[in-house]
Amino acid sequence: MSGDAKWQKCNSLLPQDSKNLEGSSHENVEQDASWIAVDPLQRNSAHLHRVVDNIDPPSFYDSRYDIILRRQRNRPRDGGGLKSTTVPSRFLNLSGKFEFAGWGSFSQFTLDAEERNAGESCVRSARDAKVLGQFTASALAGNAVLGSVFYALPAVVAVSSIYSPISLFIATMTLFLWRPIMAELGSALPITGAPYSYILNVSTKSFALVGAALLLLDYVSTSVVSAATAAAYLSGEVNLPFPSFLGGIKESARLALASLSFHVGTMIVLMVASAIHWGNIGNDQLRKNWVSNQASSTSKVARHIFDGWCLGMLGLTGFECIPAYIARIKPGALPLVFRNLHYPAIVSNTLIMIMVLAIVPMEGILQADNVLSVLAQTSAGRWLRVWIVVDAIIVLCGGVLTGILSACELFQKLTNDRVLPQVFIHPFPFSRSPYVSVLSFAAFSGVIYATTGASLVIMSKMFSLVWLSVMALFPISLLLLKFNRGRLPRTPTIPVSVVIVTLAVVPTIFAGNIAIDPITSGYFSAYFVGIVMLFSITQKKAHLLRCIYWTYDQYPMLHGWNATNFGLRRKPVCILAKSDEISYLMRMILYVQKNEETSFLKIVHFAEEEKGIPSELQANARILDEAFPEITIDLLIIHNAFDPSNVAALAHKLQIPPSLMFMSCPGSAFSYSVADFGTRIITL
Repeated sequence: MSGDAKWQKCNSLLPQDSKNLEGSSHENVEQDASWIAVDPLQRNSAHLHRVVDNIDPPSFYDSRYDIILRRQRNRPRDGGGLKSTTVPSRFLNLSGKFEFAGWGSFSQFTLDAEERNAGESCVRSARDAKVLGQFTASALAGNAVLGSVFYALPAVVAVSSIYSPISLFIATMTLFLWRPIMAELGSALPITGAPYSYILNVSTKSFALVGAALLLLDYVSTSVVSAATAAAYLSGEVNLPFPSFLGGIKESARLALASLSFHVGTMIVLMVASAIHWGNIGNDQLRKNWVSNQASSTSKVARHIFDGWCLGMLGLTGFECIPAYIARIKPGALPLVFRNLHYPAIVSNTLIMIMVLAIVPMEGILQADNVLSVLAQTSAGRWLRVWIVVDAIIVLCGGVLTGILSACELFQKLTNDRVLPQVFIHPFPFSRSPYVSVLSFAAFSGVIYATTGASLVIMSKMFSLVWLSVMALFPISLLLLKFNRGRLPRTPTIPVSVVIVTLAVVPTIFAGNIAIDPITSGYFSAYFVGIVMLFSITQKKAHLLRCIYWTYDQYPMLHGWNATNFGLRRKPVCILAKSDEISYLMRMILYVQKNEETSFLKIVHFAEEEKGIPSELQANARILDEAFPEITIDLLIIHNAFDPSNVAALAHKLQIPPSLMFMSCPGSAFSYSVADFGTRIITL
């Protein structure tokens, strides 16, 4: 059955009074309308049902053999024109373009060789980017994870006293709850920008922007705390005025691996030297610290351990940065990366804390931000102290750059999703780095550090709240993935009970951190709300202009902004439709209407020869185009196979980022990974 047959006009089949069905108030619309017929299924001629002779409505069984009449608004043959409705615009002094979009169009074509080559090049580049093995991938986040020992220990010992080793051990063991969750998410959605990208694929964009705000605050905290701690170690040797500016070098995986190797070697030397010194002096200092700082009751002991557990999570900061560059990690290496960083974090945090208590008096521990350099001085002398200071500066600068790299990945993702302007991904001519992203991140970090009074204690405590909030996004994302995108193939698959337990742990530790110092929750809330508001404004630019127009509609001087609003909403997005079911198409369009600032939508169907074009796709696309007067809905039929290279070729042809091409959730029988397409999943 041809497409032309479905769209033939059937005025002869209409009742004579059809033009009076909607009353005089709809007269203009009816004059601009026509009727179309969708051909019925064919059956034996002996049982033909004559529409003109039948008075009663057909039965459910016979209805599929009747001609279906659908009223269609007349539209320009080449598309365009405004979809005028009987409901007037609320903006009386503005052009109709402000609220109504043009009619959609229908086209079909085959991707040419040049476009297919461009698509294959994009797919090949994405696959070639997976260059990080388990050790180089571990090194990028390892500087932040293993470098956290420099700032986690002073914060923990301040609240947990002699029970700090117990608290740190419990805190580091807690990460065993998160590792399988993060591995399952990484297997299902191996795309950059996580957990923002996770939430974007399993929930709404508004919720994803909340996650992006937490991520940005986490990356800033990582860099600021690392830089401030390095400055604290350096100021133990020379006097530094505020602010302290740290220089850095461009980070790469190999450089990060060299830095991390140097840090691991330094920690081994420190532990060996401390163990030798401990053996020489015996347990006198440990016994003295224990006796003079022992809690008076069991409840106070439990409170000390609990408070130390809450702040001890600082010793794990950096793990949340790993999914930010997961698209560059070789397949199967992600669980190994978690293992490579988790076990050293357990050993270094716990053992070094025990050695600090066994060698350094408690008064010296509480008065020093550079507690490891004090341990080195006491254990082996000046030479090891200088070594520790050099190591602290190197590895903490690596932590600063880890935060910068993760933030740049996030900015790139937000720019591709049209949350941030394109200037954020403009490369610097010489280094090709996104200089606007780097400068913006550095400026924001400086503002946050200055507003806390350059206090490392406040930053560390706030960092713990931020980190916990970010880590909460992973079990939430997995729970939503299991419910909303359960068909996505992934390994391993963990029980829901593990996710629930992990979610229960987060508010417990969060409340404990607030109880330790309620002021830090105020800093956290202020920064978080500010970033969310900024992202919301950049995402809802057209909505903001609509509010301004509605309020000041009587002032003609503001009407010149109409072109600005129209331009903002004319950037197209795509939905990749595999079915012609109108409910399926409606759900996808409603998602776009709710989550994207656009009035231009393209429904794309890849028609393979053996399957053909779904019979009702064109008819339903026209109905939906009329049902949404504020959105132009085009239908594109692509006579190519649905695979990553052809989707990338179409993105190149239409100049639409793959991240703004939406599709339904693939099943286990699908031949490709979601990461191969770079598209967003918006339905089950």
